[in-house]
This record gives sequence, structure tokens and C-alpha cells, in this order.
Amino acid sequence: MTPADLSIIVLVGLFLLALVPRAHMGLAAFTGSLIVALYAGISTDQLVSYFPSNFVILIVGVMCLFGILQVTGAMDWFLRGATRAVGNRRVLIPVVPFVLGAVIAGVGTLPLAACAIVAPIGMALARQHRIPAFLMAFVVMNGVLSGLFSPVAVFGLTANKQLADLGVPLPMHSSLVIFLASVAVGLLLTVALMVVYRRQLRSTEVTSSESPLSGPTAGIVTQGPVSRKLSPFTKEMGPHTSAAPTAGIATQVYSEAPETMSGTEHSKPAKILSIIAFAVLVVAGVGFRLDLGYTAFVLAFVLILVLRLEPTQIIAKVPWGVVVLIGGLLTYVGLMQELGAFERLSEMLSVDNSPALSLLVLCYIAALTSFLANSIAVIVTTLPLLPPLIAAGVDPLGAVIALLFSAVLVDNNPVGSAGGLVIGATAAEDRQRLFRRMLGYGLGAVVLAPAAMWAIFGLW
Repeated sequence: MTPADLSIIVLVGLFLLALVPRAHMGLAAFTGSLIVALYAGISTDQLVSYFPSNFVILIVGVMCLFGILQVTGAMDWFLRGATRAVGNRRVLIPVVPFVLGAVIAGVGTLPLAACAIVAPIGMALARQHRIPAFLMAFVVMNGVLSGLFSPVAVFGLTANKQLADLGVPLPMHSSLVIFLASVAVGLLLTVALMVVYRRQLRSTEVTSSESPLSGPTAGIVTQGPVSRKLSPFTKEMGPHTSAAPTAGIATQVYSEAPETMSGTEHSKPAKILSIIAFAVLVVAGVGFRLDLGYTAFVLAFVLILVLRLEPTQIIAKVPWGVVVLIGGLLTYVGLMQELGAFERLSEMLSVDNSPALSLLVLCYIAALTSFLANSIAVIVTTLPLLPPLIAAGVDPLGAVIALLFSAVLVDNNPVGSAGGLVIGATAAEDRQRLFRRMLGYGLGAVVLAPAAMWAIFGLW
């Protein structure tokens, strides 16, 4: 058995472990990485090089900064402003993170960075308005995906430049067509899921007097069918129910509200400085292409000193379990790439047939590899396979759109960096359930998305 074949078998085992209670996929991935590396004769030093240090810096830095937003009450302030336009109409609340994600990604922010910015906002809105976590996670990531192929976005620029270099005969304004198609697909998928969750969205509305939730530890007091929320920034310490839905059954827990977290003594200055720091983070990533992780660390350090916050409380807000999960999985993916496992998977899926069916196979290869690997890397490596199919009669624009969308629609999964950021921004009690639902959706997208994109665009 070749090392590549063994890595594929171990990968299947990792996915099956997701269904086993108390089995941590991150720890299992690190274990599997070492076993496969030893079998393949790869040194531990080389194996360590596959660890996604950039992701760890990004998620830890950004989550520290958003922890400060929660502590100072700036997140409450921001959420009120973001939702003021839609008021208490819960059915329109998911529009906020969708638009934010599409705009931030569309102006040129890398998708992972855009997700790091929007995910905490979207998941806090979900907690505030009792919107299902899976729906909001889907909306957040779908909004980011909708802006990926803007002519000024990294994905759009890369794909358009490579297509031009390959000499693919695309019509005029094809880049705009690709972008509008991505927005349309993202919007349709979001609306479809909102229709599925229409009953939850139309249930009891949240009154404007309620305090928004801004952290995973915030509680919900449930009395029959009507809920009211407790702000985590009050001075009171008392019993209230867990944020997990309990069908009206009250489960008493206690939440602490330390003086350093209340923000009552210098509430307005703390909120203003925190919002300014958030704006600086966005400008640094969008306008100056600075690393968001390091920038967030700098801003968090400055805010902790200026506002005299307790560092341990900020660091405690980092979802370390998610860091281990995604770190382990991405380390294993890097090992698989080194062993040529994805090329082996491509060989297993390839068939000799008509150009149209060959395009379908290529879409499946892109979706399968993108599920585990970096989408932009998959796009760059699969686009050069299009010219022979186009020369054989496949429509150029339709083939490009089908391939691009097959690669990115599967990114709504928890084993990628963006999915890890979304899960990290989710309330702790909802993370395991959300992980499994996102994993199920991601695997389903690998099966259905390529066929749908091929049928809609590839057969033009």
C-alpha cells in the first residue's frame, strides 16, 4: 500500500470519528499525521512544517480583539446599530451578516480574513435573536463566498488573470458576469435555507428593550414560549438558564460579571476605542493588505493597556478547542498534499468520455480537493485543465463558472479555516452540534454542488 493510499484511508477514518462521542478530530488528525508520516518516511521536522501557523495567529489575534469588544460592551453597541435598519423583524436579521460578508470579501479582503471579521458579528446576532446557529453560519459563509469573484477580489483577480494567460476565449465583461453569477447563487442558496427555517424566523420576536448577547456565555431566561435575555455586562450574579434551547425547561447556571468586564465606569470611551480598533483592523486588511492576525494582536495589546483590562479574561475567550481541531486537520491535509493523495483521488475519479462529462468529472475533482485543501490553490491547479475541454466544444464561460463554483461552494464545512472561525464564534454549547451539521452539509455539497453547477452552467 502506498503512503498516499494509506492517507486516504486514514482520512475516511477521521470523518467517521466525527460521529463518535468524545472523539476529538483535531487530536485524531495529529495522531494520524504522525502515523502516516512514519509510514511514508517523512521526518517529524517536515511534518511540523505543515502546521498552519498563519491560521493560529489569525484566529487567536482576531478572537482576542473581539473578546475586548465583548468586554467593553462595544459588541452590544455595534449589533444595535447593525440591526437598527431591520428592527425586530427576525426574518431580515440574516441579511446583515450576508451583506457585510459579501461587501468585505468583494472589496478585496481574503475570504478567511472576511470570515474572521463577520463570523463573530453574525453568530452574536444569532444568539441575540435566537436564530439557529447553522442558519447563521451558512449565511455568514455564503455572504463571503458571494463576494469572492468580484473583479477586485483576490479570487476574481487570480482567476481572471490566469484565464487570460491560458488564452481562454471568454466574452467581453466575463469577469462581471462571473461575479454577478456568484452573488446570484449565494443569494439563492441563502434564501432557500431561510425558507426552510421560516417557522423559526417568524416565531416570537425580540423586543428592542432586550440587551443583545455578545459572548458565548450570555444566558437566556426561558419562561414557556417567551424568552428574555440577560446581558453579560450587568453587575448582578444570579441564576438564569443556559443559552442552549431547553423547550421551556429552566436549567440554572451562574454567570460572573467582574467589574473589569462591566465597562460601567468608562463605558462610552471604551466602546468608542474598541469600535475604532475594529475599523482599523478592517482598513488594515482591506486597504493595506496587512496580516489581520498580527494587526489584531497589536490592537488588542494597546486596548488592554489603555483600558486597563484583565488580559487573562481576554485570552480565555479564544476558542482553543477549535484551534486544535483545525490545526490538526490542516496539518494532515498538508501531509496528504505532500504524498500526492489528491492526485491519487483524481486518478480514481477520472473517466474517458465526452467533453461535457469530462467537465463534470473535473468539477467533482475540484469540489473534493477543495473540501480539504485551499480553494484558491484548487482553482489555480484545475483551471489549466479547461482549455482542452473548451477546444473540444464546451462553452468557455459556462465551464469556467461551473468549475469555480464547484470549488468554492463546498467551503461551507467545518474542517476548513473559515468554518473553524465560524464555529469558534459560536456559543460553546452549540459548537459540537454545529460542527456535525456543517460537516453533513459540506459532504452533501461535495456530492450535489458539482452536478448542479455543471447542469446549470456547464451545459450552456
